[in-house]
Amino acid sequence: MTMSAAVLAGCVSSVAIVPQPRAQQHQQPAAVRGPAGSVTVPIGQPVRSATPRPAGPIDPGFRRAPAGLNDRIYDLWRTFPGKTGIAVQRIDGEWKLSQRGDELFPQQSVSKLWVALTVLDAIDQGRLTFDQRVRIGPEDLTLFYQPLAARVRAEGSVTMSVRDLIETAITKSDNTANDSLLRTVGGPDAVRAFFDKKDLGAIRFGPGERLLQAGTAGLKWQQAYSVGRAFHQARAALPDATRLAARNAYLANPPDGASPEAIASALTRLARGTLLSPDSTEYLLDVMSRTRSGPRRLKAGLPAGWKFLHKTGTGQDYRGSTAGYNDIGIATAPDGTRYAIVVLLGDTNASVPARMELMQAVSGAVADYHGR
Repeated sequence: MTMSAAVLAGCVSSVAIVPQPRAQQHQQPAAVRGPAGSVTVPIGQPVRSATPRPAGPIDPGFRRAPAGLNDRIYDLWRTFPGKTGIAVQRIDGEWKLSQRGDELFPQQSVSKLWVALTVLDAIDQGRLTFDQRVRIGPEDLTLFYQPLAARVRAEGSVTMSVRDLIETAITKSDNTANDSLLRTVGGPDAVRAFFDKKDLGAIRFGPGERLLQAGTAGLKWQQAYSVGRAFHQARAALPDATRLAARNAYLANPPDGASPEAIASALTRLARGTLLSPDSTEYLLDVMSRTRSGPRRLKAGLPAGWKFLHKTGTGQDYRGSTAGYNDIGIATAPDGTRYAIVVLLGDTNASVPARMELMQAVSGAVADYHGR
């Protein structure tokens, strides 16, 4: 799909200054279902949010999604094979749209964002500090992508600050760094308590990387699986029926499931500064801007001049299908307008290039319709 360069918000007859949200948090009004499965905030209903209405002429994209964007998103969604969820929300505005926006999808490493938020909230409350030291030994290693494992095995153990663990978990998506943060902040229950405290809605948090991945494969976790390809070998030795049953159970009721709308709303609240202190908000957004994973997913669909900060997630493959292939983030146009963009592929056998092309088409559509 050809994607045009972004155009500035507004038009010749309607010029607006997009507000930068820094006010206190309020609750948004309920959304209503729009055409083709979209969700749109009712026009004319007051919005109690951290985003003030702009003074003077209203930016035409402030109150409602640009005409045609929902149809473009819908066309992309309906033609892509597998279970797909998409949500787009204007952060400095009043509208959002989605497809399968209220259904639960596996998050996989997207959930690292919630661990970081929980840790930063604990820092804001004085229960943790950035400089607090955390020891990581062989007993703490996980599986799949964990660059820290080589250091731990070479040195016997590694001690890192909370700050360095956040950086490593988000920018490198290191599973051991993330589980070490999770252990330090109080485990899965601490993350779930953060969800309840902040009323984040349809977002779940699983049992941690080791138990989640073992259960999805049909295995019971053993620490020996953290070494080399031991996990892959144990998984390959399972009867096919066992793997398929475990996979289907995970997809039907993912313990780490989240809805696209809930994630878009959480990203919006993070960007508006209503989830964390101003310093922690600025810090986390900066860390997310340095994410190395998924450079050909949502980020690659945005034109030059746009900025994007994000977190990816990728699940296990089974006979060419992947249970969770995701990217979520905040896109900023050259004029400063911000959008939360969420694409979750719950289960798809499309090729990896096709998955990335879908994500690029979604973010490209947001840029293409910006300011219309």
